[in-house]
Amino acid sequence: MSDTATPDKNSLVLPTSSKSVTETVNGSHRFVIQGYSLAKGMGIGKHIASENFTIGGYQWAIYFYPDGKNPEDNSTYVSVFIALASEGTDVRALFELTLVDQSGKGKHKVHSHFDRSLESGPYTLKYRGSMCCKSIGVIIVRLWVQM
Repeated sequence: MSDTATPDKNSLVLPTSSKSVTETVNGSHRFVIQGYSLAKGMGIGKHIASENFTIGGYQWAIYFYPDGKNPEDNSTYVSVFIALASEGTDVRALFELTLVDQSGKGKHKVHSHFDRSLESGPYTLKYRGSMCCKSIGVIIVRLWVQM
């Protein structure tokens, strides 16, 4: 008689599992736009930049174009960009941009992923003037940075 057991075809097969955890760091930055009505009309392609801020160990900045970034925006859209200010770094991130009007009541949000270079358009959030652009007061960025 042999000491090795052969598997019983009727025996219970236990399920297996595994897990992958992607570490992320999150944070937010509030960029207050004072004098929006004066900034509107400064010209297509001209922007107002936030100060650099750090989330997840990386430097970021917000670029706000009151008349849009490109001529096709025709001054009827605003554009908001989130840009990685840290040089020579590749980063993956998810973000949420929120535009808040000066009353604090009107809010418009967008969720997307981050694309590295400003020239290729990290992200453009466009709104028609009739929606909220008459009184933008605050731009809020929330970032989830993959480590």
